Order: sequence, then structure tokens, then C-alpha cells
Amino acid sequence: MNEYVLELKSISKYFPGVKALEKVDFNLKPAEIHALVGENGAGKSTLIKIITGVFQPDEGEIIFHGNTVVFSDPTVSQKNLIAAIYQNPTCFPHLTVTENIFMGHPMVEQRTRRLMWNEMNAEAKRLLQSLGNDLNPVSKMGDLSVAQQQMVEIAKALSLNARILIMDEPTAALTNRETEELYAITRNLSKNGTSVIFISHRFEDIFQIADRVTVFRDGKSIGTWFVSEISEGELIKAMVGREISQLFPKSDVPLGEEVLRVEGLSRVGHFADVSFSLHQGEILGFSGLVGSGRSEVAQAIFGIHPYDSGKIFVRGKEVTIDSPWKAMDQGIGYLPEDRQLQGLILPMTITDNITLSTLDRYARRGWLKSRAGHETSQKLFELLKIKAPSIFDKIYSLSGGNQQKVVVGKLLAGELRILIMDEPTKGVDIGAKSSIHKIMSDLAAEGFALIMISSEMPEILGMSDSIVVMHEGRIMRTFSREDASQEKLLAAAVEVNR
Repeated sequence: MNEYVLELKSISKYFPGVKALEKVDFNLKPAEIHALVGENGAGKSTLIKIITGVFQPDEGEIIFHGNTVVFSDPTVSQKNLIAAIYQNPTCFPHLTVTENIFMGHPMVEQRTRRLMWNEMNAEAKRLLQSLGNDLNPVSKMGDLSVAQQQMVEIAKALSLNARILIMDEPTAALTNRETEELYAITRNLSKNGTSVIFISHRFEDIFQIADRVTVFRDGKSIGTWFVSEISEGELIKAMVGREISQLFPKSDVPLGEEVLRVEGLSRVGHFADVSFSLHQGEILGFSGLVGSGRSEVAQAIFGIHPYDSGKIFVRGKEVTIDSPWKAMDQGIGYLPEDRQLQGLILPMTITDNITLSTLDRYARRGWLKSRAGHETSQKLFELLKIKAPSIFDKIYSLSGGNQQKVVVGKLLAGELRILIMDEPTKGVDIGAKSSIHKIMSDLAAEGFALIMISSEMPEILGMSDSIVVMHEGRIMRTFSREDASQEKLLAAAVEVNR
């Protein structure tokens, strides 16, 4: 029996002006969970597209069950029982669960060539039940949560009898409970003989479920280790090529005057009686489980959704905020959790996005003064150290971390001094995470006031001066930086309001 079900030897892939992969080696054992990690742009996605037949390598060979093979297109890879599940499920939202599962390989009655709907619905139900899920197979995919859509994608892989399953950032949009359920399913797939390639930026994923981990950096494979034999610090160094001694570079900043105060803010069905204050130079963390009301409070303060009662004071003066424009007039900015859907226009350039919310400053009698906008964008481009050839590059060509920096640039272009940052490092690699944390710390030192909403406990503990913990729409506790601990935050986050 071969030691590996899949081997890639000295794989290279070139695009115009870019060396995406250079003599990369990777191997996968039977029934193992093999984590693949690296910063954005390290070459992980290119390797996966080669395994799934989307791209063909320019150099090197692929060995599948001991035989050299060519995956000339995705159907060849699929016929060899290889399937992939991506971070954003690639589903057809207006079709049913069953139709999505059997897309491309329907059950057909041999004699009449009619689709066997009863059989497909029954098999879809069986596959979902094997994953511990009781979804109705005739439900529309668009009505499902991201976690449920991912279950359907896994069921589709099972319907193909996939023996190699690639999972690309599967936990990025999941709650803690949903993540634990995915871990259990992944372990069960491995026990039943499926080999899993698990791509993730989250170290919790790697150390929770992976057997081995391979690190990519700058298009090269740096090394492969058993997870039990490598520390988090060693993994970070392998990923970024240097030690990151300050993943949370929080500066001690003396707090200034109160710039924002919220009293008794409520929105029926979402949150109630929320009160807190924010000071100049402060990073105020908001913690709590997904669904606790953190983002809803932020969106009410920024005027995206109305609040029913309560008061908002900016620099001691009561204000009414019923639109984002009113919030921006008060110097409040908002970085949304979903940067691609709510924070950026992907086909537009860096400079277009940075200046988008302040176009009136660069216009005269209806005509844009492009030079002034370009100068502002260039200053922020350099200040934030955005990695791109120029400010005229399209947003979709940037890594996740650099896209996030552009959203920050848009806030700074508006000269906003109260910044609400919802999951500011979600879905970015470890190097970009450290960089964004440094930007936040520098802003606080310059007198900005920041509200940071985060589901990552180390980030909340490492970057906050004070921490507000919410549960079911209410503030349960507020901790100082010195008094906060992971155990205390978790206890407050699950406390039942009596």
C-alpha cells in the first residue's frame, strides 16, 4: 500500500509577472487531516486549483495512489473522487438542497432518462442525516445559513464518494458551536477513510483537528510538521519568515476626554438598555457569542438601523443619529464585518474606494478633482503600508488583509475620530493581523477612540483597554484590561440574564 494517496512533487505555476508556485512539494496520507497554512498570496489557492484540475502545473508531477496523473480539468479530478468546499459556498441559491447536492451528477432512470426525484430526495436526506443534520432536502439553498450551506456542500462531496476532501477556510463564518460541529464531522470523515486538506488562518482549527501541517510562504513549501511537534510561535515564524513578538502591539495610552456616551439604547428584538462610554485614546472591546447583539448596537450607533429608545452623546452633546451620514457628521466611522459585501466595491480601484465616502471634497460643480483624491489616497496607501503596485489597482486583486487596510483608509479619509471596527481582522492572515493591530494601536495613541467588536478571545484580551460583554442583547459585565481573563469573559457571555 502506498504511504500517500496524493503527492505533488516540484510543482511550479507561473502567471504573467507572477511566480505563484515554485518547486512546491506536498503529500497527503490516507485518512489524515492535513492543514495547509500560509499568508494570503502564499500559493495555497493555486495549489488547490491544481489538485482540482482548474489549473495545470507548468512544472512537476502529480502522483495519485502511486501513479503519475494529469488532472486536465475539474471533471477529471472529480472522477478521481476529489472534491472541494470553499469559504463562500458555491451554491445555487434558488435551487433546492437536493438539486445542489446532485448538480452535475443526477440520478437518471436508464430506460426513460427521466430524473429520479424521489430517489435523489431520499439520498439527500440520508447523506444529511449521516452528518447529523435534519435539513429538508426540498428547502431552497438561499434560505439556509452559511453553516447549513456548508453541510450541503459536504453532503455533495459524500454523494460523489469523495476520498479526498479539500476544505478552504470552512470555519471563517461559523459560530463557536457550529465550528465544533464541523470539527466532529471532519474527524468522522477521517475515521471513515476520507483524507482531508484543511486550509485555515485560525490556529485553533489547526491544533484542534489536524494531524500534520504544511506551511507555504511566497509560493514555496517551507516545511511539513506533525501538529503535536510544533508550537504556535514556531508556526508563525515559518509562515511569515520572522518572529512576530507583538501580535497584539497595544500601547499604554492615557485616556482623554469622553467622546461618546450611550445611555439606555434599545431596539426591540435586538438589544435593550445598552449603556457605556468611550474616551479619547481608548480601545473599547465588545465581546460575546455570535447573536449577542454586539453588531446590532454598533449599527444603531452608526445609523444603519434605527434604535427605539435611549440617548447618544458625542463630546457631551446629545445627538440624533438616524443615518450613516448623520453619524459621519459627528465624526463616527464604521468598519463592517463583511468588508467585501458592505465595505468595498471590488471592481473599483484602491483610490476610488478610499475616497468614495468623501467625494464631495474632491468635486467642484459636479466635476471630480482627481488629483486631490489621488493625493489623499497615496498618503493613506503609504501610511497603512498597503501591498499593491499602485493606488490604481483593483480591490479584487488584493489579499484580504490589504482589502481591510483599504477600508481603514476610507475611514481615515473622512477624518473620523470615533471608529467602530466590527471583526477588524476576520479572515486575514497572521502577518496582516499583526499589521492591523499596530494600526489600531497607533490610532489610539494619536487620540482616536475605537470600539472593537471581536469573536477572537486573544484579540479582545490583547487589544482592549476595557471590555464590554454582551449576552442576548444586554450588557452583562464590563471588565478593565487588568481584571479581564478568558474564563471571566466566557462566564459572562453565557450568563442568563435574571
